[in-house]
Amino acid sequence: MKKTDPITQVVAIGIGAALFFVLGRFLSIPSPIPNTSISIQYAVLAVFAVLFGPLVGVAAGAIGHVLVDATGYGIWASWEIATAVFGLTLGLVMLNNKIREGVLPGKDLVKFNLAVVIAHAVAWLVVAPLGDILIYSEPANKVFVQGAFAFASNAVTTCVLGTIILLAYARTRTKSGSLSLEK
Repeated sequence: MKKTDPITQVVAIGIGAALFFVLGRFLSIPSPIPNTSISIQYAVLAVFAVLFGPLVGVAAGAIGHVLVDATGYGIWASWEIATAVFGLTLGLVMLNNKIREGVLPGKDLVKFNLAVVIAHAVAWLVVAPLGDILIYSEPANKVFVQGAFAFASNAVTTCVLGTIILLAYARTRTKSGSLSLEK
């Protein structure tokens, strides 16, 4: 991955947070588990973390999730922190990829999908439930059920939609050295 300049990172954070907010606020799918939904915004956050790195993943995720919560449920720090952990983890695991140069080998897609599952597991099976217990004194059985549902639904939607978005993005990029001079 090419080094991303600070201006590009700030713009990516703003666009990523805005997309996370719009998708999370207006396109979330209700679930049978209280205070959880099927969320497609994590696919977009994953793509931003892959393309622009862990700093963008953390900031876009945290800002976007705060905006979703501030206009809906109310601020819920443990889940916002979990979203930031997801963006950070995925961004770190996917460092040094060449997707922005149009190179997306199968091994990188496998790595992406494994990283998505691991990052969601850390975020929703560990960080969010423990944060709910420690910060809000929520009952453990409730928050681990919510976390398990969030993990499963987010992992599936992120793997499927994130893979589709990354494949489409990589195909739009010109590979370096692919242009030749006609004679």
